[in-house]
Amino acid sequence: MASDDEINILVIVIDVNPIWWGQQAQREPQFTLSTCLDSLMVLANAHLVMSRTNKLAVIANLYQNSHFLYPSKQWKLGDEISTSSDGKYELLSVTNDLFAEEIKNLMDRKVSGSQTESLLAVSLAKALCYIHRVSKDVQAGQDVKSRILVIKAAEDSTLQYMNFMNVIFAAQKKNILIDACVLDADSGLLQQACDITGGLYLRIPQKIALTQYLLWVFLPDADQRSQLLLPPPVHVDYRAACFCHRNLIEIGYVCSVCLSIFCNFSPICTTCETAFKMPLPQMAKTKKKKVKTAI
Repeated sequence: MASDDEINILVIVIDVNPIWWGQQAQREPQFTLSTCLDSLMVLANAHLVMSRTNKLAVIANLYQNSHFLYPSKQWKLGDEISTSSDGKYELLSVTNDLFAEEIKNLMDRKVSGSQTESLLAVSLAKALCYIHRVSKDVQAGQDVKSRILVIKAAEDSTLQYMNFMNVIFAAQKKNILIDACVLDADSGLLQQACDITGGLYLRIPQKIALTQYLLWVFLPDADQRSQLLLPPPVHVDYRAACFCHRNLIEIGYVCSVCLSIFCNFSPICTTCETAFKMPLPQMAKTKKKKVKTAI
């Protein structure tokens, strides 16, 4: 249990791409977006009851868009909060109601396009801004511990590589952990984020047991994890995305000025327009034959 002099901030970023979740419902009807949200609310409620000073935020991530589920605009404006009649902790009842209302409004909006990729850089940037804003209001003497949990469903998009890496290094500078709970295919970008910031990366082996994995692995903070037997670390894929085709490559060409990465050689950098001097092929020197003089 955290003391009153310590504030533990948890920001949950959940991937709610409706195209991917629609395909998932056809593959596995027993695991849907509603099931995932129920597990998320269990984790959120458990985090809030750990200490009265704990802070929580939930961000829904769509393709090229993100939305705060909690705290929402209704919470910020100070609307009237209905008390729970079944003896439940009032904050938990309010949180669950806001989750349900905001996700319903989000899903009712018209979805354009058919992209099943996930652009997490925008949501992670919002999470960092929220943590920074909460940290500024901390009283003197209070310690702040912050972490971001990404519940990822859709596949990676190499279009976000540069923005994603900037967010990762910003989180590392602020000592903010980034955890990843992956539901489908492995994410090389999130593997790098967890390894750089000191967070945990876990691909769920059984989706139906998502609640148990969230409470066992991702509910404890960094200090408590050292006393638990957690899943072993995974091999990190540190391949970079080239700036020309957005493909993950192991060997490429790097601009010496702006550090842009390319899979094919180009005499001019397309990012900073630096022209490189091409070394001319050296001409083989012909050796002069020594003329022997007769004595």
